[in-house]
Amino acid sequence: MAADESLIPQHGGYRKLKSFQLAQLVYDVTVRFCDRYVTRRSRTHDQMVQAARSGVQNIAEGSQASGTSKKMELKLTNVARASLEELRLDYEDFLRQRGLPQWPPDHPALKSFKARRCSTLDEVRAWVEDEKSRLGTRTNTDIHGQTTPSNDPSVSVGVRPWQSVTSAGLVADAVLSLLNVCCHLLDRQLVAQAGAFEQEGGFTERLYRHRRQRRNHTGR
Repeated sequence: MAADESLIPQHGGYRKLKSFQLAQLVYDVTVRFCDRYVTRRSRTHDQMVQAARSGVQNIAEGSQASGTSKKMELKLTNVARASLEELRLDYEDFLRQRGLPQWPPDHPALKSFKARRCSTLDEVRAWVEDEKSRLGTRTNTDIHGQTTPSNDPSVSVGVRPWQSVTSAGLVADAVLSLLNVCCHLLDRQLVAQAGAFEQEGGFTERLYRHRRQRRNHTGR
């Protein structure tokens, strides 16, 4: 056992994790998105909000639990990952069921969004407004996020212009972009956590090493 190994190692610090920061932003945007574009009485409204919240809460809880249980950290991180995958499917369903396009990563609007590196709900809202102005859309949207047509030639080829630039569509595609990054980061976290658990063990293994070292030190 390393001389400086602690029985309960440093843990927590989840607020510094990029995955947590992105999941929290996704949660904030999702709450507003659902209030504006998803009927409050529908199960989808509550399920999307709860899936987004679960992603945030389980990343935090897993990080905090890692001090005494690497197994629990793995489990909770995986729950967060699964919740965000569920949310990703809900956003994809929203676009598909309304005939709105799901943009590829190299779509100009998504490139603009990624370049902004938004970290707050207000920054996402500002990007949406800028994109709507750039594409010449109007601000009037119904509950499904439909807007008046745009004559801007830069919208996606093969898609009706007003489908490409609805407020709801812009937000949904932006959140999907955030979710892609967040899920990728969580996949990497799971691999790293599994590797650490396999190599170092958990609390029980550390406790055994501490007891053995103490016996060796005292000669008992």
